[in-house]
Amino acid sequence: MANKAPQNATNATDVSNTSIVCYAPTMITTNGIWQGDNPLDYSLPLFILQLTLVVVTTRIFVLLLKPFRQPRVISEILGGVLLGPSVLGQYKPFANTIFPMRSVMVIETMANVGLLYFLFLVGLEMDISVIRRMGKRALIIAIAGMILPFAIGAAFSFLIHDKEQRMNQGTFILFLGVALSVTAFPVLARVLAELKLVNTELGRIALSSALVNDMCAWGLLAVAIALAENDSTSLASLYVILSSFAFVCICIFVVRPAVCWIIRRTPEGESFSEFYICLILTGVMISGFITDAIGTHSVFGAFVFGLVIPNGPLGVTLIEKLEDFVSGLLLPLFFAISGLRTNITTIDGLGTWGLLILIIFLACIGKIAGTVIVCLFYQMPFEEGFTLGLLMNTKGLVELIVLNVGKDQKVLDDQAFAIMVIVAIVMTGIITPIVTTIYKPARRSIPYKRRTIQRSKPDAELRLLVCVHTPRNVPTMINLLEATNPTKRSPLCVYVLHLVELSGRASAMLIVHNTRKSGRPALNRTQAQSDHIINAFENYEHHAGCVSVQPLTAISPYSTMHEDICNLAEDKRVAFLIIPFHKQQTVDGGMEAMNPAFRTMNQNVLANAPCSVGILVDRGLNSSNRMSANQISHNILVLFFGGPDDREALSYAWRISEHPGISLTVMRFVPGPDVVEPISVVRHDPDAMNNNNNNSKILCVETDEGWEKQLDEELINEFRMQNATDESIVYTEKVVNNGEETVAVIRSMDNVHDLFIVGRGQGIISPLTAGLTDWSECPELGAIGDLLASSDFATTASVLVMQQFVGDEGKAATNQQLDQDQDEEIRTPQPTANSPADQLQNGQFNSMHQHVNIRPQPQSRAQMNGSMYSP
Repeated sequence: MANKAPQNATNATDVSNTSIVCYAPTMITTNGIWQGDNPLDYSLPLFILQLTLVVVTTRIFVLLLKPFRQPRVISEILGGVLLGPSVLGQYKPFANTIFPMRSVMVIETMANVGLLYFLFLVGLEMDISVIRRMGKRALIIAIAGMILPFAIGAAFSFLIHDKEQRMNQGTFILFLGVALSVTAFPVLARVLAELKLVNTELGRIALSSALVNDMCAWGLLAVAIALAENDSTSLASLYVILSSFAFVCICIFVVRPAVCWIIRRTPEGESFSEFYICLILTGVMISGFITDAIGTHSVFGAFVFGLVIPNGPLGVTLIEKLEDFVSGLLLPLFFAISGLRTNITTIDGLGTWGLLILIIFLACIGKIAGTVIVCLFYQMPFEEGFTLGLLMNTKGLVELIVLNVGKDQKVLDDQAFAIMVIVAIVMTGIITPIVTTIYKPARRSIPYKRRTIQRSKPDAELRLLVCVHTPRNVPTMINLLEATNPTKRSPLCVYVLHLVELSGRASAMLIVHNTRKSGRPALNRTQAQSDHIINAFENYEHHAGCVSVQPLTAISPYSTMHEDICNLAEDKRVAFLIIPFHKQQTVDGGMEAMNPAFRTMNQNVLANAPCSVGILVDRGLNSSNRMSANQISHNILVLFFGGPDDREALSYAWRISEHPGISLTVMRFVPGPDVVEPISVVRHDPDAMNNNNNNSKILCVETDEGWEKQLDEELINEFRMQNATDESIVYTEKVVNNGEETVAVIRSMDNVHDLFIVGRGQGIISPLTAGLTDWSECPELGAIGDLLASSDFATTASVLVMQQFVGDEGKAATNQQLDQDQDEEIRTPQPTANSPADQLQNGQFNSMHQHVNIRPQPQSRAQMNGSMYSP
């Protein structure tokens, strides 16, 4: 009989009530090809080959559809369709060799085991409290979005229902209505993240409505399965429904308290014992067995079992142990099975295809219409209502479960099943392109002047955006904020942004991190990290005073993460944005890269930020974790070479120096007598050239250089005048002639400083740093920042590299002020008999801080900032 099994399977092309598939229990593993055995005649090698083909095929589709921003579920279904009877299955040798009928039992069993544990994870990650917090609007939107598609499914059921089937019309209506009206919550979460709508009001409504929709769909599915399996006996259907209700009650009132007892027995901070973990994982299978035995699907029991487990460390542990294996390996089997069951060739005739198109169109329009009506009732814009209706058409896991159960229960024939799978693929696939095209969320244009620390008023609130990758970034960030000297006169408003990479797993997006207070338990590893980060910053807020912290989380691919950061900075009107360096300190004091994507993201932020940016090279900051504002003690050093970035660094250090526990040293590097000045300076604003002079380009370069030096002198003089009597502030000047002497001075400094603050030096060609960029490892830090951050530099102090925001407003303001100063005959370099280039070469500007007459100094920093930079 064992030898006939493959032959019988080969001849079997369809599964019907009369087909016989022989299965030999001894044909599981092969003795090897050297014994003359064909591995594909045995269950285990064949299953391994099938699993490999499914995973490879779906991954290829993921790569192909990635530019179109399609959800992963589309790739997994298409992979199954490609391997199934619609495409490759048309070639009979392939179908009979790779997917013979005798292998169906094994692959479907493993697919359902994967589905069982995936639904357990979905229930484990779902936050039921969202339903209580979201209010009536999302609840009504979810119900309204289900009514019309359900009605359309009921109408079409009369057209595609086979009258010869044993299933009555009511059960068929229920299956078809649920399949058309359901919204896939996990898939929708990923789509919203791809469209960067997760943290918007529209995204929150969509996710809340989808959660209600999913819960309703699970209830309707349980009823549909009960009716399908006991269609002829209404009393049996009633028993199934009552038994399911009893199972839910047992899970709530027995299982949940038992799990809570396990959590209480495990001390905080300790890992859960292997016995408890195995007990819960076994409980998943027991729950699936019970619900399958009482007449509902096994996944219903796993879902409810996961739903009643309290969120917290236990959930994090279970997710870490299961998610990668289940979501990455076993779950694609279920979607592939759905594709393997789909035979597009059964949809024959123009009438059937026309019916398919009509179902897709009307089902989509029905959900959109129901959603729009409710949105207009709540006075939401029509565009948002239409977009929300489109998003609610997202299909995925629940619909495929409904369709597969319907096919198993003979509710759906091959043609109806193929039609509904194509409906799911098309409706989900068109959402992202259409929403991207029609929905352009109006970005609020919030013009604000204080985009830099130098231009911020010293008696007003200072807004900062602090980006964090991992909890390791937190201590130094908090210490830096602590040193920023928040006071009642100038409080700090800190936006803490946890940067989370959008992973390829659908279930990872079930948790939407949003602005919230701490206290809610963690749902997975990512949110556990967010909780640690948020708790640390809120603890700092509680102890520091004059500080308000607003935590947020950005879930996005690293390739577009800078867009979220820059958009948030502009929306919140922050003046300073702090991002971590892409390297971290090792135990031996070296620097190692964490993630190459971090560096690219930092470079994109520097290029697109709407405010000043600081890159923090974290080597610790005095290891001070005390939150009292008068207990910190830091020695900070500013290296000043000149230019807008150095002026921003000095302005920030000036604010820090007002803290009673800070000792500040400002070291200014002054060109010596042997310095060789550059012939030209990079100029970013060609429109500011003086077109009245024939040699306009050279004149513009000279005037720009002179103006930058004048701004440097004004800030330095103001800083020295205001802090002449402050013993905690030291100002020194170092005369150097070239880059080698600059490096020598920096290397000779005492190793007593906790933090270096330097400017990035963008657009400035200084002879004092000439040659330093030739061996730079990280040009985004500038010449001096790269030197201080390098592994071979002796110091172990942290480094803050600052870039001042110079946008169109800043350029226009600078040029306007330059014209005014020329009209007032403020002394600036003017063309003489010697050419401007000769003046630069002859060093007439080298001692500008001694020989140029500076206009009268403003009495305060606020007056100075306003006079120089107000547009």
